[in-house]
Amino acid sequence: MEEEDRIEESSRVRLRGRTFSGGGVNESRWVDGSEVDSESPPLSLFDDNEAKEGYGSLRRRLVKKPKRVDSFDVEAMEIAGAHGHHPKDISTWRTLALAFQTLGVVYGDMGTSPLYVFSDVFSKVKIESEVDILGALSLVMYTIALLPLVKYVFVVLKANDNGEGGTFALYSLICRYAKVNMLPNRQPADEQISSFRLKLPTPELERALSIKETLERRSSLKTLLLLLVLMGTSMVIGDGILTPAISVMSAVSGLQGAVKGFDTTAVVVFSIVILVALFSIQQFGTSKVGFSFAPALALWFFSLGSIGIYNLVKYDITVIKAVNPAYIYFFFKKNSKDAWSALGGCILCITGAEAMFADLGHFSVPAIQIAFTFVVFPCLLLAYMGQAAFLMKYPESSDRIFYDSVPESLFWPVFVIATLAAMIASQAMISATFSCVKQSMALGCFPRMKIIHTSRKLMGQIYIPVINWFLMIMCVVVVSIFRSTTDIANAYGIAEVGVMLVTTTLVTLVMLLIWQTNLFMALCFPLVFGSIELIYFSAVLSKVLEGGWLPLVFASFFLSVMYIWNYGSVLKYQSEVREKISMDFMLELGSTLGTVRTPGIGLLYNELVHGIPSIFGQFLLSLPAIHSTIVFVCIKYVPIPVVPQEERFLFRRVCPKDYHMFRCIARYGYKDIRKEDHHAFEQLLVQSLENFLRKEAQELALESGLQEMDLDSVSVSSRDYSTRDVPDNEELKVPLMLGTRSEEAETSNSEAASAALPSSIMSSEIDPSLEYELSALQEAIDSGFTYFLAHGDVRAKKNSFFLKKLVINYLYAFLRRNCRAGAANMSVPHMNILQVGMTYMV
Repeated sequence: MEEEDRIEESSRVRLRGRTFSGGGVNESRWVDGSEVDSESPPLSLFDDNEAKEGYGSLRRRLVKKPKRVDSFDVEAMEIAGAHGHHPKDISTWRTLALAFQTLGVVYGDMGTSPLYVFSDVFSKVKIESEVDILGALSLVMYTIALLPLVKYVFVVLKANDNGEGGTFALYSLICRYAKVNMLPNRQPADEQISSFRLKLPTPELERALSIKETLERRSSLKTLLLLLVLMGTSMVIGDGILTPAISVMSAVSGLQGAVKGFDTTAVVVFSIVILVALFSIQQFGTSKVGFSFAPALALWFFSLGSIGIYNLVKYDITVIKAVNPAYIYFFFKKNSKDAWSALGGCILCITGAEAMFADLGHFSVPAIQIAFTFVVFPCLLLAYMGQAAFLMKYPESSDRIFYDSVPESLFWPVFVIATLAAMIASQAMISATFSCVKQSMALGCFPRMKIIHTSRKLMGQIYIPVINWFLMIMCVVVVSIFRSTTDIANAYGIAEVGVMLVTTTLVTLVMLLIWQTNLFMALCFPLVFGSIELIYFSAVLSKVLEGGWLPLVFASFFLSVMYIWNYGSVLKYQSEVREKISMDFMLELGSTLGTVRTPGIGLLYNELVHGIPSIFGQFLLSLPAIHSTIVFVCIKYVPIPVVPQEERFLFRRVCPKDYHMFRCIARYGYKDIRKEDHHAFEQLLVQSLENFLRKEAQELALESGLQEMDLDSVSVSSRDYSTRDVPDNEELKVPLMLGTRSEEAETSNSEAASAALPSSIMSSEIDPSLEYELSALQEAIDSGFTYFLAHGDVRAKKNSFFLKKLVINYLYAFLRRNCRAGAANMSVPHMNILQVGMTYMV
């Protein structure tokens, strides 16, 4: 078991002794840093004099300035040798194996729905004729066919983010195509990541661009989109509470009719014991969840189908005529308001449908489609038809329809399998909740918490202790208070339909913005499926006073926590941008920074991707000396699942060369695991910095040689750090190492230029200034690393509104005090930390 926050003592890292060679296609991708600061946050966040980024000695650089293009106009560059999170190209047998595993991870929740669907439906509608039974069966059959099968299997699964699914995956996908993220730290360099793939334009481009511009221009739409995503995420967390409660309690309730004296209190106590045991074993991990649980669920689905066929043949095979949707009309005509109320129980037949999309990252689209179409769907239909056939002969058994319809000789084996299936269904939802919270944390929408990675191979296998114990306590409270699966079902329906409505809205936006689907087809999706879900939602909302209030309370609580955290984080970032140190001030201090420079590397952690953070000034005032090499480290999450290791770091130089100051942006995707300890991180950072220095030296030498030859065809730009400003919105520079297609397109030109270069440029001898800088860097490494962290306090300004003061000074401050500290969250050694206090006025 590996913990993300593992703390170890520091060690020294030595540079690899190697000579510099030309940028081949198999090398790691390094950028010169000019693209790092090429995009600024919204203008409202900056003063006019804050766009200055660097000054210093005259430095001429070879820079290719392409025409500025929108992300919709070109496809993102492919980086050679990158290991992006691309769609999986696997064999047929491997796909079938994955489909088998999905039974244990994805479909446990939906597979256990026959335990309680009809018992809940017929608690609202009394069985008086075959119309009641056939109408309810027809409703269940078409609900399963339309929502999980048509909507999710054939449409929603295609709206994945490089193989990842879920609410936040959709949000990150939208954020890549439109700048709707509330935290303004996106950079053009992020679009060069190999897994940041964007689609080529289509004839629907004009409409997509119009939607994109509208979303980016109106902050109210950004906020509305964020709230929608947070609401969907809150509903998923609510599912993590309600799924274990209703699944386990439904399975255990089967003992009421089989064991004398086993009353409701015994059901509650036994359910609580199972739930406590279930949550207690979470810390041991779920790395074997696929093949361990899949056989049990496969046996469960086989049992459902077999018992269904048995009941059909034995009792009434004519219930098959429920495939005629006219029985739905007859059902509503006969029962009117009661039929509408029964929709709240009917929707339970597709609980867990969202898991098909949320758990996509562990499998593949074909695997999930095959498992549902050929196993789950037919077995569920047979199970419900078998129960309907049994009810045609024994209508009084509706309260315990599942266990009553099981042949007496098979009761105990089926009970054991049902209990196991209920626990597996709960396990899947608990794991999904952990993943959902981690994604929220990565995108800045959830307070930092301790995350333990329980698998060395599967990055999705995580355990969050705080969330785990919170879910356990809430499950025990729910079971203890409600004591009935019917009331829990009322609550469960609201959470399930709420998530589906959010997914429908986001997928519609993806169709219009990204897929650029025909307008008529794009609008048919929300009109058809959104209408069905709204009808169900209206039915479950009518049960607010009968248990439906519970998921609304859970959703409101988590929505408030996530939005307050995001709101406070955005204001803190904006405050840092406003208060960053000007470059004029840095130049006045000189290369000594107004103090003594001692050997060593200082890693100053901050959130800025532009400029020098104000906290650096606090360190200069507080410390008697400062390290000879300073690196401003920004750990940033980009809206993609995974950032390849070789594309992790972006470097640029801050101030003139003799300052020995750099900015490093470490980029992670929302599914990335920061498992490297500080040893590994230091080594990666140093190797990246060395490579950056070598690339920079080669570029300067190449430019100098081209100038000597006076090649008119090459555009040479100069940058004088001491005489002019460098605006943050400078045009994007082409990376030092281009993608394969770009290099192939320029092969002939580069070969001709190389052949004409003087031998001094092509020489492998190391540049004296580079040799001096590398030796100074090595001396700093030998002296060790020190981590500079800010102990920040965020306060609202005195003239702020009362509500803002309440949110920032009390609620956001409470969350910051009780979440993980920066040292533990960033995996840095306690022995090497220097901290100063800082108050941000927002």
